[in-house]
Amino acid sequence: MRFIGITGGVGAGKSEILGYLAKKPDTRVMLADEIAHELMSPGTECYDRICETFGAEDIFLLAAVIFSDEKKRDALNGIVHPAVKKYIRTVADTERENGVLKILVLEAALLIEEHYDEICDELWYIYTREDIRRERLMASRGYSTEKVDRIFASQLTEEVYREHCRVVIDNNGSVAEAFAQIDRALSEKK
Repeated sequence: MRFIGITGGVGAGKSEILGYLAKKPDTRVMLADEIAHELMSPGTECYDRICETFGAEDIFLLAAVIFSDEKKRDALNGIVHPAVKKYIRTVADTERENGVLKILVLEAALLIEEHYDEICDELWYIYTREDIRRERLMASRGYSTEKVDRIFASQLTEEVYREHCRVVIDNNGSVAEAFAQIDRALSEKK
């Protein structure tokens, strides 16, 4: 089984790439954000730890609070990120043991920062020029220029992505061109 971690800046078109990969035979795609939301559901260990840490604060309002309070954000991340990583490691180990999957894909915004290179076989970077990403975010999500600037400033630079990722998918052209690059990368030996 080949375990691929996929990352890239917001607006890079990762969803389109992941959708394409998900249609491949014997392939499973996992999204770290979705896993985190599941792990924070009532009745989970993660949820209980969050409630213990943040007390009476409404867990559904917590997102707004953590963006304005760095200590609370760090506390939340200290609970959620290790739980997500443990879950992903367990899934990867189980899938390897089962021997059915050919490709396991993980998309995570903090793939590099959270050291997923330690559990993924390889990291892929979906590269899209900043002007295209900016245009997409403003058109599809209604973001202001200021909001896009803040998001871009909080993300890794292109150089850092390229330094850590074995494969770079150039997503500046057509969808067909991006898919052809994916197929080439999948046909190569690790």
